[in-house]
Amino acid sequence: MAKSETVRNAERLVEVMMKGNDASHDAAHAFRVRDLALSLAHEEALGLSSSPISLEIVELAALLHDIGDYKYLKNPSEEKIVEDFLVKEGIDIDKSSKILDIIKQMGFKEEINGASNGSQSLTLELGVVQDADRLDAIGAIGIARCFTFGGSRNRVLHDPNIHPRLDLSKHQYMNKDEQTTVNHFHEKLLKLKDLMKTKAGKRRAEKRHKFMEEFLTEFYKEWTGKA
Repeated sequence: MAKSETVRNAERLVEVMMKGNDASHDAAHAFRVRDLALSLAHEEALGLSSSPISLEIVELAALLHDIGDYKYLKNPSEEKIVEDFLVKEGIDIDKSSKILDIIKQMGFKEEINGASNGSQSLTLELGVVQDADRLDAIGAIGIARCFTFGGSRNRVLHDPNIHPRLDLSKHQYMNKDEQTTVNHFHEKLLKLKDLMKTKAGKRRAEKRHKFMEEFLTEFYKEWTGKA
């Protein structure tokens, strides 16, 4: 299926806005999430794949979800870039609102300590985009992204004396100054499998989750000289 001009423009915006990010949150991440989200939408077979409007919402939300991410924000004005883009592209208000709502609700920090990110407003579109983003945070790609991000922030690789914070508030999660890269697996990544919203996402998460568990088992053995 041919891409719309809006989708092509969104891809160009992603490439420009995420060019300076480290490889954990670059344009390739956004494109992977888009591809995963569309794949999940077709796999779910719950009406999304037969609705061009829903698929466009999924694709644009997935592509644009990390523009204005607080971790990379250089200027507060960047928070409105996606909204301004949708207006410029002539996206109608209903569709634009759904895209912006998905982007606003999909973050892990909004679900910490079991707080729902709005079960009443959970839509199939949000489910597949959120699951796609979380799938890209786990498994082999997730491991690579985790260490890439940690390295970009000069974070300690591992310190047995610094224990993961298993009962986090939103504020504590966003403040990682004293945390290690490996602890991020326990504080977030290993929790994502159980937060998947779609059946397709849950199926794919199982394999990626197991891969991370096996990686950590080997990592700790090598760290202590047992392997």
